[in-house]
This record gives sequence, C-alpha cells and structure tokens, in this order.
Amino acid sequence: MMTGFERYTKKTRRAIFLEEMEQVVPWAKLCGLIEPHYPKPGNGRRPKELEKMLRIYFLQQWFNLADPAVEEALYDSASLRQFAGIDLGGEPVPDETTVCKFRHLLEEHHLGEEILGTVNLHLQAKGVRITTGTIVDATIIHAPSSTKNRDQSRDPEMHQTRKGKQWYFGMKAHVGVDSKTKIIHTAVATAANVSDVAILPDLLHGEETRVWGDGAYQGQTEVIREGAPRAQDYTQRRCRYKRSNCGRSSVGEEPDEVEGASERSSTCFR
Repeated sequence: MMTGFERYTKKTRRAIFLEEMEQVVPWAKLCGLIEPHYPKPGNGRRPKELEKMLRIYFLQQWFNLADPAVEEALYDSASLRQFAGIDLGGEPVPDETTVCKFRHLLEEHHLGEEILGTVNLHLQAKGVRITTGTIVDATIIHAPSSTKNRDQSRDPEMHQTRKGKQWYFGMKAHVGVDSKTKIIHTAVATAANVSDVAILPDLLHGEETRVWGDGAYQGQTEVIREGAPRAQDYTQRRCRYKRSNCGRSSVGEEPDEVEGASERSSTCFR
C-alpha cells in the first residue's frame, strides 16, 4: 500500500489475505447480530462505529493480537488501518480499553459462536463446504498482567500458564480448522491454563474421517473416537526415527517407539 512518495511497493501476503476477508466476511449480517447489544449514543462518551470495532476484533483473532498489541499494530500498519477503516488524519485508533470492552461485550452475550456460525453459513451458501478432515490447535492470547487499573485487579477470566520455561498471562484460543479449505469451523476461548486436550471434543464436528494435531493432543485416540466415530487419529507422536511416517498415528496403527524411548527420540509431523 502506497502511503506517501514511495516509488516502489509490494502487495504483502497479509494485504492479500485482508482483501480476501473483505469480500468473504458478511459484515452487515454480523453487525446485525451485535447491534441490539451495542451501546447507543447518549449523554456519555460516543461509542465507536460498530463495524470498525468488529473488524479490529477479527484482526485480533487472525493475527493473535492482545488488546494493547492490536492498538500498536494499527498505528504501525497502513494495511491494517485500511481494513479497519481508520484514518489517522481524522481520528485516533481505538485504545486498548475500548477494544477490551468490545471483546467483553461479545463474551457477555455469547456472540462469538453466533458470529462464527454466521460466517460458516455464509461461506456454505457461496459453495464453500466443510470437509471431513479437521486440524486442531490452540494458541495463547497474551494480556497485560498489571493490576494498575480501576479495580486494582487482574481480569478474572484470564490466568497464567507456563509453556516450556516461559510464563504467560491471558487466554487461550482453541480452534478446529477444516483441513481442505483452512476455514475455522469451531472456536472456543478459555483461560490460558486450560489444557488443550480438555477442549478437544468441542473442536470436532463429528463427521471427520481424519484428525490432525500437534504433540499436545497425543494419546487422545479414544477421545477423538467418541467425538467422531469414523475419524482416524493423525495427531503427532514422538518416536525413534525409523520410518518417514513416525509422526503419523492413526487408529489401529502403533508407532515404532513411544515417547521417552531414548535420548535420540525426535519429533516429526506429517
């Protein structure tokens, strides 16, 4: 995106993705879902435009941005501002508190699932179908751990967790992604300390024939079977490298060596 007197530019993958989402997401329908719950102009502070806040919320989900991070990203990136409809010549970027309040509004009225369902129905009406393969994954959404706010406390819906040797504070997004179209068909938000496997059954739509996931989901064959009876477990496992498909684990197949067999164990995923 050209923003000044530059002679050269290149359309980035992020810009291409945002252009596609501009056309794919039914913004008017989603705003219609939220509008009955959204604050109306009155004597207090005038609320930000609904669609603008919704677009910022989507940017947070797509690019894994916490409230302070999305505010900074919008100031930093012209392509993100263009997508959100923000002109710095006439208005500032909504601050992190405003973004946080909008997110809490959606959570309070359980609108997240309705939004996802509306998008999926819209895509199916356009001829995009959910197939029989699901990729499951989870990611931590960071949040400030500071208690220097009005209530002098942390957000009660968030929690701290450790990943490796690093501690994080915030929430965790668990998603089920269609293996063919890469469309998210299921999303669940929890505190960061909730384990990935605890939400696994909720990420399956039940018609899967194959389920993929990283090492956090290993050993969950029975859980996958209960949620999707015809599904094969293709989640990652650690094993001694003997064959090229060592990371592939399906129902009825046993790996060469289980995790911890020796110090030479390696992780591979297919």
